[in-house]
Amino acid sequence: MNQAENKNSRLDSFIENPSKGLWTLSIPIMAGMGIHTLYTIVDMIFIGRLGGSALAAVAFNMPLFFLVLGLSFGVGTGVTASIARFIGAKDKANADNTAEHAVAMGLIISTILTTLGLIYGPDLLRRLGATEAILPLSWDYLRISLFGLPFMIFSTFFRSILSGEGDMKLPMMVAGLGTILNIILDPIFIFTLGFGVGGAAMASAISQVIVFIIFVYMLFVKEHSYVRFRMRDFSPSMFILKDIIRVGLPASMSMIIMAFGQLVFNRILVQFSTDAVAAYQVGGRLDMLIFLPIMAIASALTTLVGMFYGAKEIEKIKYIAKYGITRSIMVTAVLSVILFIFAPQVAGGFTQESEIKLIAVTYLRYVCLIYPLIAIGMTIGRILQGLGKGLPMLIITSIRILGVSAPLALFFTMILDKPIEWVWYAMIISTVVAVIISIIWLKSSFRNLVKV
Repeated sequence: MNQAENKNSRLDSFIENPSKGLWTLSIPIMAGMGIHTLYTIVDMIFIGRLGGSALAAVAFNMPLFFLVLGLSFGVGTGVTASIARFIGAKDKANADNTAEHAVAMGLIISTILTTLGLIYGPDLLRRLGATEAILPLSWDYLRISLFGLPFMIFSTFFRSILSGEGDMKLPMMVAGLGTILNIILDPIFIFTLGFGVGGAAMASAISQVIVFIIFVYMLFVKEHSYVRFRMRDFSPSMFILKDIIRVGLPASMSMIIMAFGQLVFNRILVQFSTDAVAAYQVGGRLDMLIFLPIMAIASALTTLVGMFYGAKEIEKIKYIAKYGITRSIMVTAVLSVILFIFAPQVAGGFTQESEIKLIAVTYLRYVCLIYPLIAIGMTIGRILQGLGKGLPMLIITSIRILGVSAPLALFFTMILDKPIEWVWYAMIISTVVAVIISIIWLKSSFRNLVKV
């Protein structure tokens, strides 16, 4: 069976059994994310052994990395949704063209971001709140990481292309290999060679280069994918760019706003102590672990909804959306209970410093109460992206962070002089508001879906 026939067969099987299709797509994503999340946890444990200053140094880098991830994952989401819709409509020529545009955009984005980072990195870290004592460590981590940045961006786009055509296995295997390599290299560069925080960045950069090489070999030499890359014949198309940007730009802006929110919270927390920033970083890594299965389900929903939308299977869209949301709620409800009970033990795995551990446990026990609500908002956003609607996520994210959580946290701590727990209250209130808006928006979008 050739690639085109295999892809059409996969689409038909998804239409025939959407719920099975969701797990077929999400389980490999979950496995790949699980391996990557394991790396982030192991990485944080290794860095935590260097002390609270090392944790804080990495924490001040996180808004910048979230910005980069926002741009790359945002545009990647647009690529995934676009390719999925073209495949659903059996329009291979435009699916190929979308993949070629993704490669060109990866080159432009990575060149700009790496250059800006190398020129303005130290100043950016100062503006993000890094103290003079922490700045050398933070800049050491950022400077080395920037050399691996282009390879990370390209690999993200390659994964997005494969996700759009429903191939989740190859990205999982390649990402898994890179992550395992990263875990092996981390202690060597951090401790054995004595590079400290910079060693963690070196290990990541080397792993990203190797992942990039594997993707290039599989996609351009072995031609593993359904889409084909003919970069020598590439010419920009406004139609394709608009189709990618319609979802990708709002998704990127949403991630940038979230990075800004993280910046604001770091600046608020550093007023309490650098330990508070480090604890927030530990809590954020554990958030990633909890939402691993939800992100996998949400990513699979983007592909399925996009394919069903392209194929005009409206009832299948409604079915898989409801199925995906309910399963996400069930998973997070169970994980929330487990984390609430074992928060001290889990946080203790990252740091033995009592103050950091205490703040991290408090954060986790407050925020885990709204994990099911976050799961609803996350899956609804990806469903709407599959329908080609990127704007809802941007507006809802803007309201949540710029309109509610950041202003409330500043008001509670700066005006009312409340303790650190009130920062977590601001996050909880903003999540409730965002989820209510998300549900209303999804219902409105479904009412406007018309069979063709």
